[in-house]
Amino acid sequence: MSDLLHPTSGVEATLPEELEEEIRRLKKERNAVVLAHYYQESEVQDLADHVGDSLALARVAQQVESDVIVFCGVHFMAETAKILNPTRTVVVPDLAAGCSLADGCPPGEFKAFIDQHPDAVVVSYINTSAAVKALSDVICTSSNAVEIVRHYADRPVIFAPDRHLARWVSKQADRPDLIVWQGACIVHEQFNAKALTGLRVRHPDAEVLSHPECDEAVLEQSDFIGSTKKIIDRAIASPAKTLIIGTEDGVFHQILKHVPEKELIQVPGMDESCACNRCPYMRLNTLEKLYACLRDLKPEIELDEETRLAALAPLEKMLELS
Repeated sequence: MSDLLHPTSGVEATLPEELEEEIRRLKKERNAVVLAHYYQESEVQDLADHVGDSLALARVAQQVESDVIVFCGVHFMAETAKILNPTRTVVVPDLAAGCSLADGCPPGEFKAFIDQHPDAVVVSYINTSAAVKALSDVICTSSNAVEIVRHYADRPVIFAPDRHLARWVSKQADRPDLIVWQGACIVHEQFNAKALTGLRVRHPDAEVLSHPECDEAVLEQSDFIGSTKKIIDRAIASPAKTLIIGTEDGVFHQILKHVPEKELIQVPGMDESCACNRCPYMRLNTLEKLYACLRDLKPEIELDEETRLAALAPLEKMLELS
């Protein structure tokens, strides 16, 4: 672990215990709240004031009263917090923590796509940039996407950017006519259906829990399909002693807090020689970077007011419909 200087006394904080103490001290000094997604490292989750999925963290961000919001997640999540809290300082441990879904839906190209379907309601997944949210009518998460699409039963619907989530939502909401932007999550898309088949054979009593961003061949073998939070809740409630899980293994930390006796197995990725089924963006955030951003209040998320206001309306619509 690299040496970090105490911001006031110059005392080096090199041990994990000292680093955690400094983070807690700075949280109090800055009047800061730390929000962390379930895909963060376990030590970051344990230092957070709130741990959740995208929907839960958006709801928390809407009600924050602290002066500073530290968002341990990816860039679009911190942007969401800033959209909802324009007067508060919003910082992230690592500005490079992006998202393949957000990156794969450039606002200029998406605007052209929308213009081809002028009568459609634009439902955008929360895993998008503020600029794409600003082009949307309503935002959704994997927790509420089916509910929101059903709300527009009498209208054509553009669904962006995840094609796998769109396929699942289309079936659940009985909307085969969804107009879909062809994006995908680099983590969930690469879970290996063939490897999952092998796991099911070796663990016949296991329950398979998968995120709807997974490929259809994985979902077809799954006993339960749901958002990150729903997977955690099901894993805790399931009578199965062994659980095979098709999502980022950051969720294991929260599950094992409640049911430490259960065996958790992550579905392997296409390339079993790498940790490709662990989000490289989420894992850019570390305790050292969390400490530094609390100390310096940087990197800070900034949005121009026109974009923020345009993105605020569909976010508020989501929270209203949810």
